[in-house]
Amino acid sequence: MYINKAILYGNLTRDPEMKALPSGAQVTNFSIATNRTYKDKNGTKQESTDYHNIVTFGRQAEIVKQYMKKGSGILVEGRLTTRSWDGPDGKKNYRTEVIADSVQFGPKGGTTSEGGYSGGGAAAAPKKESASENEGPATIDYPEEDINPEDIPF
Repeated sequence: MYINKAILYGNLTRDPEMKALPSGAQVTNFSIATNRTYKDKNGTKQESTDYHNIVTFGRQAEIVKQYMKKGSGILVEGRLTTRSWDGPDGKKNYRTEVIADSVQFGPKGGTTSEGGYSGGGAAAAPKKESASENEGPATIDYPEEDINPEDIPF
């Protein structure tokens, strides 16, 4: 048995870009950054960042385009694939991407417990005023419009 599964949580590095395929299906491309902190052989704390190209299709692509923006936190589950094409100079080009099976939006706005930025949010609803900004972790504000469960692609 073979397994091709990728699970990533990170922040969008740019706003999602949506295009239509010749068949009419929607496709959205975006990139996320993941961070890793570790100690090197000398015991010095190091941090590295990796960037991942993500592709979503159909209704999921439309939802990502509508609700996500640069800096938003997102959890992506999918499979790895590498495509290749010949460039204008005749050189072979390669791109490794995660084809998303499902996405889940991260917390809206604010900072994480580690002090990093957790994202711009997944919903377009206005932010509700709270008594104190330091009440704990950020919560997701869902849109006030009715959501049909059959429209959710995951």
